[in-house]
Amino acid sequence: MEKKPKVSIIMGIYNCAKYLDESINSILNQTYQDFEFIMCDDGSTDETYRIAKSYEEKYPNKFLVLKNEKNMGLNYTLNKCIEYAKGDYLARQDGDDISLPNRFEKQVKFLDENPDIDFVSSTMIFFDETGDWGISHLAERPTKMDFISGSPFSHAATMIRKNVMEEVGGYSVNDSLLRVEDYHLWFKLYTIGSKGYNFQEPLYKMRDNHDAFKRRTWKNRLNEMNLKKWGFKQLDIPRRYYFYVYRPIIVGLLPKPVYMFLHKKKLK
Repeated sequence: MEKKPKVSIIMGIYNCAKYLDESINSILNQTYQDFEFIMCDDGSTDETYRIAKSYEEKYPNKFLVLKNEKNMGLNYTLNKCIEYAKGDYLARQDGDDISLPNRFEKQVKFLDENPDIDFVSSTMIFFDETGDWGISHLAERPTKMDFISGSPFSHAATMIRKNVMEEVGGYSVNDSLLRVEDYHLWFKLYTIGSKGYNFQEPLYKMRDNHDAFKRRTWKNRLNEMNLKKWGFKQLDIPRRYYFYVYRPIIVGLLPKPVYMFLHKKKLK
Protein backbone atom coordinates (compact mmCIF):
# COMPACT_ATOMS: atom_id res chain seq x y z
CA MET A 1 0.00 0.00 0.00
CA GLU A 2 1.33 3.44 -0.93
CA LYS A 3 2.30 5.51 2.11
CA LYS A 4 0.17 8.63 2.44
CA PRO A 5 1.99 11.94 2.85
CA LYS A 6 1.98 13.87 6.11
CA VAL A 7 1.25 17.19 4.40
CA SER A 8 -0.96 18.13 1.45
CA ILE A 9 -0.02 21.45 -0.11
CA ILE A 10 -3.04 23.13 -1.71
CA MET A 11 -2.57 25.94 -4.22
CA GLY A 12 -5.13 27.75 -6.33
CA ILE A 13 -3.39 29.15 -9.43
CA TYR A 14 -4.66 31.88 -11.73
CA ASN A 15 -2.63 33.82 -14.32
CA CYS A 16 0.59 33.54 -12.33
CA ALA A 17 2.79 32.04 -15.06
CA LYS A 18 5.48 34.70 -14.57
CA TYR A 19 6.10 33.63 -10.97
CA LEU A 20 4.91 30.03 -10.72
CA ASP A 21 8.25 28.28 -11.30
CA GLU A 22 9.88 30.25 -8.50
CA SER A 23 6.99 29.54 -6.16
CA ILE A 24 6.95 25.79 -6.86
CA ASN A 25 10.71 25.51 -6.52
CA SER A 26 10.57 27.11 -3.07
CA ILE A 27 8.46 24.11 -2.07
CA LEU A 28 10.60 21.54 -3.82
CA ASN A 29 13.60 22.97 -1.92
CA GLN A 30 12.02 22.54 1.52
CA THR A 31 14.00 20.76 4.23
CA TYR A 32 10.81 18.74 4.89
CA GLN A 33 9.78 16.51 1.99
CA ASP A 34 6.91 14.30 3.19
CA PHE A 35 4.26 16.09 1.15
CA GLU A 36 2.02 15.94 -1.90
CA PHE A 37 1.38 19.04 -3.97
CA ILE A 38 -2.14 19.68 -5.31
CA MET A 39 -2.70 22.63 -7.65
CA CYS A 40 -5.96 23.71 -9.26
CA ASP A 41 -5.99 26.14 -12.17
CA ASP A 42 -8.91 28.55 -11.87
CA GLY A 43 -9.46 29.37 -15.53
CA SER A 44 -6.10 30.98 -16.36
CA THR A 45 -5.64 32.63 -19.73
CA ASP A 46 -1.84 32.56 -19.72
CA GLU A 47 0.65 29.66 -19.47
CA THR A 48 -0.10 28.89 -15.80
CA TYR A 49 -1.81 25.53 -16.42
CA ARG A 50 0.88 24.32 -18.85
CA ILE A 51 3.64 25.14 -16.36
CA ALA A 52 1.81 23.35 -13.54
CA LYS A 53 1.25 20.28 -15.72
CA SER A 54 4.96 20.10 -16.54
CA TYR A 55 5.69 19.47 -12.85
CA GLU A 56 3.01 16.79 -12.67
CA GLU A 57 4.66 15.07 -15.63
CA LYS A 58 8.10 15.33 -14.05
CA TYR A 59 7.01 14.30 -10.52
CA PRO A 60 3.89 12.13 -11.02
CA ASN A 61 4.01 10.74 -7.47
CA LYS A 62 4.32 14.20 -5.91
CA PHE A 63 2.06 16.49 -7.97
CA LEU A 64 -1.60 16.53 -8.91
CA VAL A 65 -2.93 19.29 -11.18
CA LEU A 66 -6.66 19.99 -11.41
CA LYS A 67 -8.53 22.50 -13.55
CA ASN A 68 -11.77 24.47 -13.28
CA GLU A 69 -13.73 24.92 -16.50
CA LYS A 70 -14.13 28.61 -15.67
CA ASN A 71 -12.98 31.05 -13.01
CA MET A 72 -14.69 30.06 -9.75
CA GLY A 73 -12.77 31.95 -7.07
CA LEU A 74 -10.19 30.90 -4.52
CA ASN A 75 -12.60 29.46 -1.93
CA TYR A 76 -14.16 27.03 -4.44
CA THR A 77 -10.76 26.19 -5.90
CA LEU A 78 -9.13 25.37 -2.56
CA ASN A 79 -12.08 23.19 -1.55
CA LYS A 80 -11.56 21.25 -4.77
CA CYS A 81 -7.91 20.68 -3.81
CA ILE A 82 -8.95 19.51 -0.34
CA GLU A 83 -11.22 16.85 -1.84
CA TYR A 84 -8.12 15.11 -3.20
CA ALA A 85 -5.84 15.73 -0.20
CA LYS A 86 -4.53 12.68 1.69
CA GLY A 87 -2.32 14.37 4.29
CA ASP A 88 -3.00 14.93 7.98
CA TYR A 89 -2.07 18.58 7.54
CA LEU A 90 -3.06 21.05 4.81
CA ALA A 91 -0.53 23.72 3.85
CA ARG A 92 -1.35 26.81 1.80
CA GLN A 93 0.72 28.72 -0.67
CA ASP A 94 -0.03 31.21 -3.43
CA GLY A 95 1.39 30.80 -6.91
CA ASP A 96 3.40 34.02 -6.84
CA ASP A 97 4.85 33.71 -3.32
CA ILE A 98 7.81 31.92 -1.74
CA SER A 99 8.11 29.58 1.25
CA LEU A 100 11.41 29.85 3.09
CA PRO A 101 13.31 26.52 3.17
CA ASN A 102 12.50 25.47 6.74
CA ARG A 103 8.83 26.50 6.75
CA PHE A 104 7.24 23.04 6.59
CA GLU A 105 9.76 21.46 8.94
CA LYS A 106 9.02 24.01 11.66
CA GLN A 107 5.24 23.97 11.16
CA VAL A 108 4.92 20.18 11.16
CA LYS A 109 7.08 19.87 14.28
CA PHE A 110 4.99 22.48 16.11
CA LEU A 111 1.66 20.85 15.26
CA ASP A 112 3.00 17.41 16.19
CA GLU A 113 4.14 18.70 19.59
CA ASN A 114 1.14 20.95 20.36
CA PRO A 115 -2.15 19.03 19.97
CA ASP A 116 -4.08 21.97 21.49
CA ILE A 117 -3.23 24.14 18.47
CA ASP A 118 -5.17 23.43 15.28
CA PHE A 119 -3.35 25.64 12.81
CA VAL A 120 -0.15 27.65 12.48
CA SER A 121 0.99 30.56 10.37
CA SER A 122 3.85 33.06 10.55
CA THR A 123 4.86 36.63 9.99
CA MET A 124 5.75 37.32 6.36
CA ILE A 125 8.38 39.21 4.42
CA PHE A 126 6.88 41.47 1.73
CA PHE A 127 8.75 41.86 -1.54
CA ASP A 128 8.42 43.18 -5.08
CA GLU A 129 10.66 43.49 -8.14
CA THR A 130 13.07 45.70 -6.18
CA GLY A 131 13.55 43.19 -3.34
CA ASP A 132 12.34 42.79 0.26
CA TRP A 133 10.70 45.92 1.65
CA GLY A 134 8.65 45.02 4.73
CA ILE A 135 7.53 42.48 7.30
CA SER A 136 4.15 41.76 8.88
CA HIS A 137 3.51 41.88 12.61
CA LEU A 138 1.09 39.35 14.11
CA ALA A 139 0.17 38.32 17.65
CA GLU A 140 1.88 35.05 18.58
CA ARG A 141 -1.26 33.51 20.11
CA PRO A 142 -4.21 35.56 18.82
CA THR A 143 -7.35 35.94 20.93
CA LYS A 144 -10.73 37.05 19.65
CA MET A 145 -9.74 40.67 20.31
CA ASP A 146 -7.01 40.36 17.66
CA PHE A 147 -9.76 39.93 15.05
CA ILE A 148 -10.91 43.53 15.50
CA SER A 149 -8.43 45.34 13.28
CA GLY A 150 -8.28 42.61 10.63
CA SER A 151 -7.24 39.04 9.91
CA PRO A 152 -4.93 37.82 12.72
CA PHE A 153 -3.24 35.17 10.54
CA SER A 154 -1.43 35.11 7.20
CA HIS A 155 -3.57 32.86 5.03
CA ALA A 156 -0.96 31.83 2.46
CA ALA A 157 1.53 30.85 5.18
CA THR A 158 -0.91 28.61 7.05
CA MET A 159 -0.76 24.91 7.88
CA ILE A 160 -3.91 23.39 9.42
CA ARG A 161 -5.08 20.00 10.64
CA LYS A 162 -7.21 18.50 7.89
CA ASN A 163 -9.79 17.01 10.29
CA VAL A 164 -10.43 20.48 11.78
CA MET A 165 -10.81 21.99 8.34
CA GLU A 166 -13.38 19.33 7.53
CA GLU A 167 -15.18 19.98 10.83
CA VAL A 168 -15.98 23.56 9.76
CA GLY A 169 -16.87 22.50 6.22
CA GLY A 170 -13.75 23.89 4.55
CA TYR A 171 -13.93 27.28 2.90
CA SER A 172 -17.39 28.80 2.61
CA VAL A 173 -18.17 29.40 -1.08
CA ASN A 174 -19.98 32.67 -1.67
CA ASP A 175 -19.26 35.71 -3.85
CA SER A 176 -19.54 37.85 -0.73
CA LEU A 177 -16.46 36.12 0.69
CA LEU A 178 -14.10 36.59 -2.26
CA ARG A 179 -10.71 37.93 -1.05
CA VAL A 180 -11.82 37.50 2.59
CA GLU A 181 -12.31 33.71 2.61
CA ASP A 182 -9.40 33.34 5.05
CA TYR A 183 -10.73 35.91 7.54
CA HIS A 184 -14.09 34.10 7.43
CA LEU A 185 -12.34 30.78 8.04
CA TRP A 186 -10.57 32.10 11.16
CA PHE A 187 -13.92 33.34 12.52
CA LYS A 188 -15.44 29.88 11.96
CA LEU A 189 -12.51 28.12 13.62
CA TYR A 190 -12.45 30.35 16.70
CA THR A 191 -16.23 30.02 17.02
CA ILE A 192 -15.84 26.25 17.55
CA GLY A 193 -12.99 26.74 20.03
CA SER A 194 -9.99 26.17 17.74
CA LYS A 195 -6.82 28.13 18.35
CA GLY A 196 -4.03 29.21 16.04
CA TYR A 197 -0.37 30.16 16.51
CA ASN A 198 1.88 32.58 14.62
CA PHE A 199 5.62 32.02 14.37
CA GLN A 200 7.31 35.32 15.07
CA GLU A 201 10.09 34.55 12.62
CA PRO A 202 9.08 34.91 8.95
CA LEU A 203 8.64 31.57 7.18
CA TYR A 204 7.06 33.00 4.04
CA LYS A 205 7.58 35.77 1.48
CA MET A 206 4.53 37.47 -0.05
CA ARG A 207 4.74 39.31 -3.34
CA ASP A 208 3.16 42.73 -2.82
CA ASN A 209 3.50 44.94 -5.90
CA HIS A 210 1.30 46.90 -8.30
CA ASP A 211 -0.55 43.73 -9.35
CA ALA A 212 -1.43 43.04 -5.72
CA PHE A 213 -2.72 46.60 -5.24
CA LYS A 214 -5.10 46.21 -8.19
CA ARG A 215 -6.79 43.28 -6.42
CA ARG A 216 -7.91 45.55 -3.54
CA THR A 217 -11.21 46.50 -5.17
CA TRP A 218 -14.25 48.23 -3.69
CA LYS A 219 -16.19 44.96 -3.86
CA ASN A 220 -13.53 43.27 -1.76
CA ARG A 221 -13.61 46.10 0.77
CA LEU A 222 -17.39 45.81 1.04
CA ASN A 223 -16.99 42.06 1.50
CA GLU A 224 -14.62 42.68 4.40
CA MET A 225 -16.95 45.21 6.02
CA ASN A 226 -19.92 42.84 5.89
CA LEU A 227 -17.82 39.94 7.14
CA LYS A 228 -16.67 41.97 10.12
CA LYS A 229 -20.29 42.67 11.06
CA TRP A 230 -21.02 38.93 11.03
CA GLY A 231 -17.79 37.81 12.65
CA PHE A 232 -17.89 40.28 15.53
CA LYS A 233 -21.29 38.89 16.48
CA GLN A 234 -20.02 35.30 16.27
CA LEU A 235 -17.17 36.04 18.69
CA ASP A 236 -19.16 38.38 20.95
CA ILE A 237 -16.84 41.33 20.30
CA PRO A 238 -17.93 44.26 22.53
CA ARG A 239 -20.06 46.74 20.62
CA ARG A 240 -17.71 49.62 21.42
CA TYR A 241 -15.33 48.15 18.82
CA TYR A 242 -17.87 48.00 16.02
CA PHE A 243 -16.57 51.21 14.41
CA TYR A 244 -13.73 48.99 13.13
CA VAL A 245 -16.33 47.39 10.84
CA TYR A 246 -16.07 50.46 8.59
CA ARG A 247 -12.29 50.57 8.48
CA PRO A 248 -12.02 48.85 5.04
CA ILE A 249 -14.25 51.54 3.52
CA ILE A 250 -12.34 54.40 5.15
CA VAL A 251 -9.03 52.96 3.92
CA GLY A 252 -10.50 52.59 0.43
CA LEU A 253 -11.24 56.34 0.33
CA LEU A 254 -7.58 57.23 0.78
CA PRO A 255 -5.70 58.43 -2.33
CA LYS A 256 -3.46 55.67 -3.68
CA PRO A 257 -0.15 57.41 -2.75
CA VAL A 258 -1.38 57.94 0.82
CA TYR A 259 -2.58 54.35 1.08
CA MET A 260 0.72 52.96 -0.23
CA PHE A 261 2.71 55.16 2.16
CA LEU A 262 0.71 54.01 5.21
CA HIS A 263 0.70 50.38 4.00
CA LYS A 264 4.48 50.26 3.73
CA LYS A 265 5.00 52.22 6.96
CA LYS A 266 2.90 49.65 8.85
CA LEU A 267 5.09 46.82 7.56
CA LYS A 268 8.48 48.36 8.29
